[in-house]
Amino acid sequence: MASTVSDRPGYGQLLRTPGAWTFLLPGFAARQPFAMLTIGIVLLVQYTTGSYGSAGAVAAVSGVSMALFAPQSGRLADRFGQRAVLVPGVLVHGAAVGTLTALALADAPLWALFLAAVPTGASIPQVGPMVRARWAALLGAAPGRPASPLMSTAAAFESVTDEFTFVIGPVLATALCTGVHPAAGLVAEAALTLLGGVLFAAQRSTQPAPNGAATASEPHRSALTVPGVRVLAITFLGIGSVFGGMQVSLTAFSEEIGRPGVNGLLYGVFAAGNMLAGIACGAVAWKISPRRRLVVGYVALTLTASGLWAVHSVPLLAGLGLLVGLCIAPALISGYTLVEALVPASARTEAFTWLTGAVALGQAAAVTVAGQLADAHGASTGFVVPLAGTALALVTLLALRSRLTPRAPGRTVARGIGHREPVTVD
Repeated sequence: MASTVSDRPGYGQLLRTPGAWTFLLPGFAARQPFAMLTIGIVLLVQYTTGSYGSAGAVAAVSGVSMALFAPQSGRLADRFGQRAVLVPGVLVHGAAVGTLTALALADAPLWALFLAAVPTGASIPQVGPMVRARWAALLGAAPGRPASPLMSTAAAFESVTDEFTFVIGPVLATALCTGVHPAAGLVAEAALTLLGGVLFAAQRSTQPAPNGAATASEPHRSALTVPGVRVLAITFLGIGSVFGGMQVSLTAFSEEIGRPGVNGLLYGVFAAGNMLAGIACGAVAWKISPRRRLVVGYVALTLTASGLWAVHSVPLLAGLGLLVGLCIAPALISGYTLVEALVPASARTEAFTWLTGAVALGQAAAVTVAGQLADAHGASTGFVVPLAGTALALVTLLALRSRLTPRAPGRTVARGIGHREPVTVD
């Protein structure tokens, strides 16, 4: 059962935590790639090739690359420290994005864009998981110190920040690509990554202590060995299909009706729904388990996504997109809350990156399929992708939801990550 309102600290108290702003501001800038990269690639490659299918395929390669490499990055950060991983990572990412942009503008063959997309995705800095790990280091349990009640607020705050990133990032990238130059979105993404990443890495005082020294007495175990993490990863694949399907399909819809500028508005409304729901979720003292919240939220997400393909007007699409966005945040927050309770602290960054990577992988598959469908049958068919992705993930979630309960039901996991809310059996 969630804590009562009287003993639940608010966002204001959380943001007054000593040292918080030193990593929150640069971290916000450095986590923009996840929100800007896919749409930036789609808009640039579609401009140079004239094909949404090709644009979606290149974006998908970067997404798959990120999904494969993100957990390795998280594991290295847990072992050797965030700065040791982040600084070389942002430098490689800037160079990779520059190479991909130059090749696209030079009308390079598609295989060359695929090759450039691999390091572009692989080097995306995992700043969101790193920020969550810093909150855990500041507020979590330690020898002689109990976990702060602010941990639950921090979990909700980070989910809201993720959603706000998806409000700002795609809208900014779309505005730059359509109003300045098709390559401007990727250029801005690389610049924000480099500047924000370096400033974030410089904040050593809040960096969690690396646990590499523990390898002599205790082997490092992957967070993916926890059954619940595998279930959540599949669940987050479905959420990624919504992000990817919406990005490509909204772009194709806007082009189809002859109003390309409305793309940013439509996606912004969708992302604003995510953010508003996230804020509300963080303000509620929940009395039901996060597992049940995840199931209920995911059912609502699947139902709202099922109507996207049938909508053909801007106002109706904006309204339904808002509803879809409102259903995403509760699922994300509940999922992150569960993984924090299921996974030991020594693997916290890696655990978060598995979920982030799952979203990226689902997004990559969705932009590929939605792009092909939009090319062949029109924009409306691309909206079938979010429905299919969430429906398949929902079936898996319902079948395997029992794995989302810690081995000691109803007990707070002392070494868990982030939110220490007891998880009870429904």
